[in-house]
Amino acid sequence: MALNPQLFPNGMPVPFVNELFVLTRDGVEFEVDKIPGSHGGHFKAKGTIYLSNIRMVFVANKPVGNLTAFDMPLLYVHGEKFNQPIFFCNNISGHVEPVVPESQNRALYSTHSFKILFKEGGCGTFVPLFFNLISSVRQHNQQSNSGGQPRLDPLQAAETPVDEMMRHAYVDPNDPTRIFLQQPTSESQLRRRTYKSHSAEDAM
Repeated sequence: MALNPQLFPNGMPVPFVNELFVLTRDGVEFEVDKIPGSHGGHFKAKGTIYLSNIRMVFVANKPVGNLTAFDMPLLYVHGEKFNQPIFFCNNISGHVEPVVPESQNRALYSTHSFKILFKEGGCGTFVPLFFNLISSVRQHNQQSNSGGQPRLDPLQAAETPVDEMMRHAYVDPNDPTRIFLQQPTSESQLRRRTYKSHSAEDAM
């Protein structure tokens, strides 16, 4: 996970080369722990989730301190679970590994726990797409690394075929999730970036 990824002025994440955004979902609350300098390490805010073939990005409606957004590579997510509590809203919980700069010691960075709470509307569109996409990304990564040394290159997930998945996605009329039938091209050309470009201050 990395803090404050690059965003367009309208809040849309600036895409990586070959990144395809699958959906966006407003009206969620996002929680994550072990964030230095954030209320004992715990961060909570309402905002929007963007899901692509590479990552999941949460963008807060209002900055909390100096934090506006969180970037979670799909290959770094694990232990994800859909929860349907009786007295609280449906949510997805899980863990995500930090994006560690090459110059830093991995032992200095902790695994984060996160939760996505669906505060407004249903989640019948978001949840199946999320689990199908993350499963496809992992399967593609395993096939690409078969017979070799396992590696988790977040940008390698861009090769995962998602077109078929999006064409056959179930759309829940009670879920305000919006699926991208074509890629947004609103504000600038794709910028060539890598996860290695995150500075130590931005990477978690």
